[in-house]
Amino acid sequence: MPRNCMKESSSPKENEIFLWRMDLPNKERRSPENSPSSSRRCCSSFKMFLVALSFAYFSKALSGSYMKSTITQLERRFDIPSYLIGVIDGSFEIGNLLVIAFVSYFGAKLHRPKIIAIGCLLMSLGTFLIALPHFIIGRYKFETSIRLSVNSSSSLSPCSLSSAEPSTSSVPSTGCEHESRLSMWIYVFLGNILRGIGETPVQPLGISYIDDHALEENAAFYIGCVQTISVIGPVFGYLLGSVCAKIYVDIGFVNMESISITPGDARWVGAWWLGYLIAGFITLLSAVPFWFLPKSLPLPERRLSKYSPERNSFIKDSALLEHKYQADEPANFLEMAKDFLPTLRSLLGNPVYFLYLCVTIIQFNSLIGMVTYKPKYIEQHYGQSASKANFLMGVINIPAVALGMFSGGVIMKKFKLSIMGAAKFALGTSLLGYFLSLFFFSMGCENASVAGITMSYNGTESLFMADGSLRASCNAACHCPEKNWDPVCGEDGLTYVSPCLAGCRTSHGSGMDTVFEQCSCIGVGNQTATAGQCNNRESCHRIFPYFLALSVITSFIISLGGTPGYMLLIRCIKPQLKSLALGFHTLTTRTLAGIPAPIYFGAIIDTTCLKWGHKKCGGRGACRIYNTAAYRIAYLGLTLGLRTVSFFLCILGLLVLRRHVQKQERSTMVNGGSAAAGELQALRKEENNSCNSEQCPQNTDYDPERETRL
Repeated sequence: MPRNCMKESSSPKENEIFLWRMDLPNKERRSPENSPSSSRRCCSSFKMFLVALSFAYFSKALSGSYMKSTITQLERRFDIPSYLIGVIDGSFEIGNLLVIAFVSYFGAKLHRPKIIAIGCLLMSLGTFLIALPHFIIGRYKFETSIRLSVNSSSSLSPCSLSSAEPSTSSVPSTGCEHESRLSMWIYVFLGNILRGIGETPVQPLGISYIDDHALEENAAFYIGCVQTISVIGPVFGYLLGSVCAKIYVDIGFVNMESISITPGDARWVGAWWLGYLIAGFITLLSAVPFWFLPKSLPLPERRLSKYSPERNSFIKDSALLEHKYQADEPANFLEMAKDFLPTLRSLLGNPVYFLYLCVTIIQFNSLIGMVTYKPKYIEQHYGQSASKANFLMGVINIPAVALGMFSGGVIMKKFKLSIMGAAKFALGTSLLGYFLSLFFFSMGCENASVAGITMSYNGTESLFMADGSLRASCNAACHCPEKNWDPVCGEDGLTYVSPCLAGCRTSHGSGMDTVFEQCSCIGVGNQTATAGQCNNRESCHRIFPYFLALSVITSFIISLGGTPGYMLLIRCIKPQLKSLALGFHTLTTRTLAGIPAPIYFGAIIDTTCLKWGHKKCGGRGACRIYNTAAYRIAYLGLTLGLRTVSFFLCILGLLVLRRHVQKQERSTMVNGGSAAAGELQALRKEENNSCNSEQCPQNTDYDPERETRL
């Protein structure tokens, strides 16, 4: 290549960059990495990485969604309130918080596939640790007045038994002292932290690896596919939760004929531990492929010939030499550490990125709180079992989200949405979903009729007494314990907290077939009651299908903007900051949304509880029944209120982005557009003159289109 083409006024550094560009075609011809067989290997490795990353996304999403499907099971098994379940759920984000900034920054300079593999191993260990308490804790014992022996023919008198001696549930068991010293939920808490640490490298390093080695017009489609797989994972997670919730917690160790409660009972605990063992094994398998993937891949053969009209001017020519020699230089951790804070300061100085960060923090608070407690909302508000609630979440709601995210990626690829187009599309879908969600307030459901809590004993007056006295003239002679929750359904359609509080004198049968008779508080018919709560909320059953339909529609519409919004995050930053930006975004959203949202959502939901269970060693346990009207207002009001606040920042961010894009367009057209295009054309002429198009592969380590564009 002639060297007299260099300008005399150019600096030595600019001349070095210019000469290196001129030498690229010759170096490509000499490099064995650019042979056809190498290209085929590159394509094969990239496809393998896509499959492996999709499976890793699937496994982490499966275990994460299974965790959310078991919140009511964990509440009842460990006798803890909702806010403490929020602490356990937020511990996953605490694990992320511990390492995500360093993994995202240093991991981008190391072997990304192997770091992802290590993360999958840690996730698997954490999932197994969550299941550990089941194998070291005693058998589950629930409050009941029903005779457990199916062979017994003796008559049980709840009222006379309660007046003569204390209930068995009120007497501390022999294991009470040991249980008070060690709370078993701590193992679940620590296991979820370990899961969070292991999940840290999967998203930032995986997405940046795809964006580094895929053509720009295909990157959105590939990321959309991976994100879609990650949404399919919760389908199987919730289905697994549905299956395990039907199985009794101590299956195989107890006589199931002696179990007097059903999956719809507030005391039922499913085999929550079984799903964690299955999820842990799947996560362990997802680590295997990453050990066989290379640190980096050659760029695609086809180079794009046109500059984007929205190309920004972030990239400096010095990045060429940095990219050229980066693979040959060993990572110096001390130098990288010194550069961390200035790099982070540069990232947060981007106004578009900063506003995007604020919006997603608020919206993630709304989303995480809503998703965490949605199965419980379906259970408590519409009277569904935990198994059915999880099944509906997995079969109906989650597929709508997956379809929406995939469709968003397809729309962005088909219409070649610019960064402004992606921002407007994401905002429009979010607003439409928000307005549709307001209709959830009209889909109310009446409270269950429970004597002494939501209804007077004569059934004529509505009450809302939280842990008030359950005594009445009809049961005053029984001296019943009021802390127990052992509901029976009276012949009058009212649910009574226990057979004793219903004033029942005799009973016959066993297990679920037990019938209580001579109940003084039941003033109709034969004065009988059967085990379990009454299921007479007809209006709830009628409105529930409409709730499901609206839930599917809003989930699909909101998730349409998921992939365009994610690409907005990637395209508004410098390429060398991609891993750090993705990691810091994940760090802040999980720290300021993933950790606090389940806690304060759970605490607010706890305020709507009308009847608390009690631990066998004393103290408040899990809630047995909620004020459904207050629950609906608290749950939906908090969810939609947070999204309302986020829209004000969305509008501000859109204005800043528009001004920034217009400024970049003018800068490109006036200062650098013609010069850059002329230089690119000259380079291509030189390449065509120096080699044959059939013999000279068009693959280089520098691709102008790899620059981040606005």
